[in-house]
Amino acid sequence: MSMTEKEFLSHSGIQRRTLDFWLEQEWLVPERTRSGLRFTDIDIARARFIQELKSDFGANDEGIDVILHLVDQLHGLRRVLERLRMNMPRSD
Repeated sequence: MSMTEKEFLSHSGIQRRTLDFWLEQEWLVPERTRSGLRFTDIDIARARFIQELKSDFGANDEGIDVILHLVDQLHGLRRVLERLRMNMPRSD
């Protein structure tokens, strides 16, 4: 599902200043269109993850930056491994 900035703020429960900071840090990277930013359900999940890191785990901004970088690397590696698995010849 694609949503506007206003809809994203409503669904995520974060404040405008917080969103601006997260966009500046590139913790969220929504699609940029002629009509403005477009957010997805993945952006909502990522926003909730960031909120949990802050509130439940007490992560500071530098820690969140590192954690998100590692999570992004992990997801990238999973995609690469899946592509490799799909392209491997079967030994049936």
